[in-house]
Amino acid sequence: ADSTKITIHYQPASNDTKEWGLWVFPEGGEGKAYAFTGEDQFGKVAEVELPGTYDKVGFIVRTESWEKDGGDRFVSVENGEGEVWVKSGDEHTYTSPPDGEYRDLPKFDKVNVTLNYHRYDGDYSGWNIWTWPGDEKEGKQIQFTEDTNFGKRATYTLNSGTGNLFDKIGFIVRHSTSDSDWENKDGGDRFITKVGKDGNVEVWIVQGQNRIYYDRAVVDITRKITKATMDAFNQITLETNVPFDSSKSVGDIEIDGAQIEKVTPYKEGGASVTTKVKIITKQPLDVTKTYKVKQKGYGSANVVNGNVVRTKEFDEKYAYSGNDLGNTYSKKQTNFRVWAPTASEAKLVTYSSWNSKAVKEISMTKSEKGTWKAELKGNQDELIYTYKVKIGNSWNEAVDPYVRATTVNGDRGVVVDLAKTNPRKWSTNKPKFKNPEDAIIYELHVRDLSSQKESGIKNKGKYLGVAEWNTKGPNGVKTGLSHIKDLGVTHVQFLPIYDYRTVDETKLNEPQFNWGYDPKNYNVPEGSYSTNPYNPKTRIIELKQMIQTLHDKQLRMVMDVVYNHVYAVSEHSFDKLVPGYYFRYKEDGTLSNGTGVGNDTASERKMVRKFIVDSVAYWAKEYHIDGFRFDLMGIHDTKTMNEVRKKLDEMDPSIIILGEGWDLGTELDAKLKANQKNAQDMKRIAHFNDGMRDGLKGSVFFDHDNGFVNGKQGQEKLIQQSIAAGIDYDRSTATYEDPDQVVTYVEAHDNHTLWDKLQLTNPADTERTRMQMHKLASSITLTSQGMNFIHAGQEFMRTKGGDHNSYQSPDSVNQLDWKRRAAFSQEVDYMKGLIALRKQYSSFRMTSAQAIHQNLRFVDAPANVVGYTLNAKANKDKANEIMVIHNANKQAQTVHLPSNRTWRLLVDGERAGTQTLRTVKGNTVNVSPLSTFVLVR
Repeated sequence: ADSTKITIHYQPASNDTKEWGLWVFPEGGEGKAYAFTGEDQFGKVAEVELPGTYDKVGFIVRTESWEKDGGDRFVSVENGEGEVWVKSGDEHTYTSPPDGEYRDLPKFDKVNVTLNYHRYDGDYSGWNIWTWPGDEKEGKQIQFTEDTNFGKRATYTLNSGTGNLFDKIGFIVRHSTSDSDWENKDGGDRFITKVGKDGNVEVWIVQGQNRIYYDRAVVDITRKITKATMDAFNQITLETNVPFDSSKSVGDIEIDGAQIEKVTPYKEGGASVTTKVKIITKQPLDVTKTYKVKQKGYGSANVVNGNVVRTKEFDEKYAYSGNDLGNTYSKKQTNFRVWAPTASEAKLVTYSSWNSKAVKEISMTKSEKGTWKAELKGNQDELIYTYKVKIGNSWNEAVDPYVRATTVNGDRGVVVDLAKTNPRKWSTNKPKFKNPEDAIIYELHVRDLSSQKESGIKNKGKYLGVAEWNTKGPNGVKTGLSHIKDLGVTHVQFLPIYDYRTVDETKLNEPQFNWGYDPKNYNVPEGSYSTNPYNPKTRIIELKQMIQTLHDKQLRMVMDVVYNHVYAVSEHSFDKLVPGYYFRYKEDGTLSNGTGVGNDTASERKMVRKFIVDSVAYWAKEYHIDGFRFDLMGIHDTKTMNEVRKKLDEMDPSIIILGEGWDLGTELDAKLKANQKNAQDMKRIAHFNDGMRDGLKGSVFFDHDNGFVNGKQGQEKLIQQSIAAGIDYDRSTATYEDPDQVVTYVEAHDNHTLWDKLQLTNPADTERTRMQMHKLASSITLTSQGMNFIHAGQEFMRTKGGDHNSYQSPDSVNQLDWKRRAAFSQEVDYMKGLIALRKQYSSFRMTSAQAIHQNLRFVDAPANVVGYTLNAKANKDKANEIMVIHNANKQAQTVHLPSNRTWRLLVDGERAGTQTLRTVKGNTVNVSPLSTFVLVR
């Protein structure tokens, strides 16, 4: 059978007793767990055989609880096989032993080869082998001389032509004619590497396959149908392992329950002898029915739904517009509706607890647009349930994707009376907020705020920990929410708080950490942040309590949403209920992977778009959320994002939307991607400005690349454009048309913190110098146009010890360090001053591109200095003019002021705020090294 074999060698750290295993996935495909099954001198060994042929196979070294050693790694496959070596704590994946060869690999001056060749067409005339020893240039022709029940056999001896020993045998299978020795080839250069110590080797190869088999038992050459998929309402695609003549096959192919109109090669104009054809039917096919296709000499196969569920016709026929998907609770009865148009049957399954056997299975009634419905009389508050749907001949059980509460770990849905989940004084009143440009967003992980013992917070790692007030840390400094409020920010943005897959809620007494970008149940809060994940209502009540406390303290709340992918397609409700619909696929049938985590959701499809819009609206309404940050927004399409914006505007136009508008390689027309290049098509949706981020500190993808604040020359124009909210960027970079489309920042949860980046780029500088660079970067972002964004701890120069991807690193890496907060009080005060300054003067928060063009003027300045004036009077500030100067040099610089007046200095690189530090008279000012000066008159 077509298969791929990979061998992975892994060397754990010394004294490591963890149960390491593997998660293996073909590139763009679904993953599966494998165990290490052997050991060699290097360490653990796993030999993994995957069905199908692949050029690349991905893997992750991980434990059952998803502790990883490194990230996604890949094995390159040649001749159907690949082999790699991995060392604990080392990001590299080696293609040979990294510490030198430890294997006893024999070398030869002579090898006896037996090569068996099978051709499906049975025609061996003219086929022969060109073969050579090792890396030598000279080869020779070998004929097949023996017939076997496998096909043809060649037996030959190969000697070194140069006298050098060799450890592999190269060969090409070629077709020769009287005119050309190289008229055709079956595959390319291949190498036999597993030669016995006695110098003998036997291999088997098959027409059209690159793999070299060393064991006859694993080679399957029987003719069979390998795949049959319904790809349109009148098309079935049939694939076989052996080519046949499609022009003569109409009588040889039958479909139970459907009449065939014609059979054609899959590719238009393709050769009639092929392994892949389109079968066009006379009547439309039924997606709920299981058809069987039979082909003479190839057996039969059940037809599964393929691309048909991804067609416009499918959407038009089945898209459901009602607002009652999921469960609709009332005290008298609860109604259930699930969208499963390809199911032939559906059931509502009820349970008595999170881990009990099913209590009852209730048949659901087929309803409009591919939905199924059921109703249960009486008060069903806290009823535990799932759905079961029959797809083809199999039953799939799934959690309701629209469910709003679950059992522990989100494995079963729960009906809840949401009115019973509201905390005391639950109010729709929100902190005052006028323009998106007024936002100063503080990005935080629920757990990080309170997990350090010095935080003084009782409910460590919990929603309620965020809600604690008046907490104190070392030297009596404010911690937690009191610290955030004291900073002066307007919004607190939380890393994922929906129910995610990668923390086991039944083992919260064990150390576990994850950022949460692994969606499981989109409309349910994460249980590990609640005080009792077993009670379905506790997480809802406590999250609402956290949000109400933020609102009471005049802080708005932003939710990080991750609709772009799911943790694993095969185990997610989406794919269990409507296989193949919710995700993008490549032309070859493999999953699109623009996200880099194995799958991309297909927001352009009507029911995916509806789910995203419905979900955001639910969170906004039920939880009083004030903003949404879209993870990998560039995976989504612009229409979906505009629909989200429209829906939120109907509810509360002050709700902000921001997202990662990266240009990602997903299967979607470039003009439709919700990225920075198409910002012009998405009004009032903001994008993280990586131009500003990387311009200030250097590329996040190259550790030692620097930027404006840490020594790179020639960055002045990029920084100027970024200060002006990128509205004058080259249109090939971004098409921002308004400052409310831009998030200005230098640091976020992803990549190195700014402090850790500066340690990489400027190791020879003093800590004091790096602190000045750090403050300069924060000063530039907080005095720039657009929405503003700060990473939690940036104000005290947060470090993660150099960890650039701490998504599952322990608390010791991720926790906010309140001891550092106490030690860096002067730097915190500096950030507080910058925030106060930004809030005091609307000139830093202009609300249109026109206002920026009219009222922001850059001035001539020395190299590595950016200076500009703001027309404060035109912006109705209590000043005539503001002058901002950013000096990225390590020496003081003299800069000309626009007028010979008396200026008040508010920021000087050491202190910042709204109070006058000193006055400056005349038409020049001497700006300190690595400092921002802000002057007002």
